[in-house]
Amino acid sequence: MRTLYHLPISPLSRAIRIALAEKGLNVELVIEHPWEERESFIDLNPAGDLPVLVEPSNIVVADPIAIAEYLEEAYPEGTKLFPGNPYERAEIRRLVGWMSRKFQQEVMTQILHEKVMKSLHKTGWPDTKILRQANTSLTHHLTYFSWLLEERDWLSGYHYSFGDITVAAYLSVLDFLGCITWDKFPAVKEWYACIKSRPSFRPLLTDTFQGVRPPAHYINLDF
Repeated sequence: MRTLYHLPISPLSRAIRIALAEKGLNVELVIEHPWEERESFIDLNPAGDLPVLVEPSNIVVADPIAIAEYLEEAYPEGTKLFPGNPYERAEIRRLVGWMSRKFQQEVMTQILHEKVMKSLHKTGWPDTKILRQANTSLTHHLTYFSWLLEERDWLSGYHYSFGDITVAAYLSVLDFLGCITWDKFPAVKEWYACIKSRPSFRPLLTDTFQGVRPPAHYINLDF
């Protein structure tokens, strides 16, 4: 059985779950808490981060971009994750890098730490100053995505891709936490609604995480 070690609140885990569904691949989901540093998990991925894919053949693939590239080459059927010409494929990889580095550093790490991890580990109350800074950065990123969508059908160009999947996965976590005022970014909202309505995305809408209750609109396709 194909297995994905993941965490529901992990954006890159969500991105790979969507990618697997777009490829029509069944997978057993195993929740992993990377902060526990379990020896058997470290044996799978010495980096100790998520997600990690274990194929039925026991091949182990770690790192989200590596997993996505592997899925594209190993399973050419299904939705193309890296479609288009060389420039579009370069844009896809750039967007994934943007989210996993810049967006992660400026927005995601702070919000998850303050709103989720502090409560989970009982290490104090959220720091409102840090959250304000993260929300200001989030506004800048959403403004940038709006600008991209002015000239493109999708964020990376003319085709739905793993770039869109990755951005949507990050935004889905923030939406789960009630952090996005969608009406301020109508182009991004319309784009996100298109992805949210895809069958590959819908299992994410049933996710739960300890101590977190998503807003009512989170599960609605027409939000």
